[in-house]
Amino acid sequence: MLDWLIIFLFFGISLGVGIYVSKTSGESANAFFLSGRSMPWWMLGLSMVATTFSTDTPNLVTDLVRTNGVSGNWVWWAFLITGLLTVFVYAKLWRKSNVNTDLEFYELRYGGKPASFLRKFRAIYLGIVFNVITMSAVTLAAIKIGGIMLGLEPWQTVVTAGLVTVTFSAIGGFKGVVYTDMILFFVAMGGSIGAAYYLVNLPEVGGITQLIAHENVSDKISILPDFSNREALITLLIIPLAVQWWSSWYPGAEPGGGGYIAQRMLAAKDENHAIGATFFFNIMHYALRPWPWILVALASLVVFPDLESIQQAFPSITADKLGNDLAYPAMLTKLPTGLLGLVLASLISAYMSTISTQLNWGSSYIVYDFYLRQINPEASQKRLVAVGRISTVVLMVLSTLLALLLQNAVQLFNLLLVFGAGTGLIFILRWFWWRINAWSEIVAMFVSGIISLLLAIPSFGIKAALFGPEALLPVWAEFPFVVVMTTLFWVIATLLTPAEKPEVLHSFYKKIQPGGPGWKTVVDNAKAQGVELEDNQQGWSVPSGVIAMLLGCILIYSCMFATGYFIYGNYSWAVTLLGVVVISAYFLIKTWRKIKVSVL
Repeated sequence: MLDWLIIFLFFGISLGVGIYVSKTSGESANAFFLSGRSMPWWMLGLSMVATTFSTDTPNLVTDLVRTNGVSGNWVWWAFLITGLLTVFVYAKLWRKSNVNTDLEFYELRYGGKPASFLRKFRAIYLGIVFNVITMSAVTLAAIKIGGIMLGLEPWQTVVTAGLVTVTFSAIGGFKGVVYTDMILFFVAMGGSIGAAYYLVNLPEVGGITQLIAHENVSDKISILPDFSNREALITLLIIPLAVQWWSSWYPGAEPGGGGYIAQRMLAAKDENHAIGATFFFNIMHYALRPWPWILVALASLVVFPDLESIQQAFPSITADKLGNDLAYPAMLTKLPTGLLGLVLASLISAYMSTISTQLNWGSSYIVYDFYLRQINPEASQKRLVAVGRISTVVLMVLSTLLALLLQNAVQLFNLLLVFGAGTGLIFILRWFWWRINAWSEIVAMFVSGIISLLLAIPSFGIKAALFGPEALLPVWAEFPFVVVMTTLFWVIATLLTPAEKPEVLHSFYKKIQPGGPGWKTVVDNAKAQGVELEDNQQGWSVPSGVIAMLLGCILIYSCMFATGYFIYGNYSWAVTLLGVVVISAYFLIKTWRKIKVSVL
């Protein structure tokens, strides 16, 4: 009863917040999707962290750790580089753009029918297709948690949690999402830490010392992959750090910024608040949050060493939902009353935060970039809000239906990763190279999608012929292959198609002031015509931004690994890395001052 009271209290608070802010959120589309561009950095930063908690994230981390050890997390740790580039380079550019959605950027940067097509197509492609896939992964995790911890049927889980989430998302808009996220953050953080502490100290686990010495765990605790295992080294570390972070579009870690991260930057009070929010998010997301999940995953190897043991413990789980990601909710069933309720509330909060963000973000694409552009350009603000609320409900229904057909978290992660492979470089370069045009993005998007689908469908036999021990290329080459082919096609398309018209390029440069050698041709040609584009006398800040990104990576990775070594009891390495944290923080502050921004 205590557990259920905690859960229902949490549901009530979430709905209350949505109802409280519903009046102001419904005043206009800008208020519904961006809260009037008035949000402070700390509130947006907490919202970003809460959003990326998600119910599927601990399940994904558990799957990675049980399959490849702690080092398996490099497939998402590598995205820190992307995140910090957004902090120190792209955050202020996005805030300068003053667009309502990141897709509106297309008609700011490009011109003509290709730009219009790209904006409308991406509104459907990202706002519906990608968004539904992402939400279905989160909903799948909720189904597994509900099935194991509460004995609920899949439909019971999605109806209960989904109904509350879609209600406060539809009535509260972006402000309701952000306000609720602040509560969700503290509940989710407290739940994950409390669960990790209790489960590591279960009698069958025996505490942290016995855990890391256990035969099922000892070979999985290394933060770096085994350098003598060539395939593991390439797959888990080299490809993520050398290729994946800049080449792949992935929700929440888009190269060049984008998606719901861009939505929060656009909702910030100004450029400095946008930078502060994204930096705070990256510190919390990578340095402080992974270890509770990792510890539970390692403990699960002792309690549930294989899938068969999970199946025996939970015979009601069907074969199509059985996977290593089930080990996380399976471990949570061992929590005592009170803590169980808190952890369940934290998981529900993670689910609600992610889904509400995805719903509001995806709905903003449908409203601004499709409905307003394609169907009803004269729509009133009240009509836009109404369409936003309807599309919120439709997106929820579609993602729920897809979730019922899926099996595990890694399956979705890999699908999203490969599907966007090769497109990321465009999102980075389009700000700084004038020659990229709308056709560059159109070709990259379609080529990446087509190649990924051809490789994903077994009946075609293309993947088996290209990748494998007896095939043309090794298995690990699949992702780089998609990147190379996509990049080759979009570069050729860029050079074969006309550049954007001078007036489009001039307008973009005057508004954004991106600077750099990639725009020198445009700036010089404009000067020759008597048009002055540059009004920024401070110089190009990107080199300092890149240095700040590198220092930030050193700082955050060192902080994250120092935490791990403290947990493992390896104090010499932990103290050494803390020294690296202090030194990198000192130089980061100096570099940040060169960029001439003040966060506070």
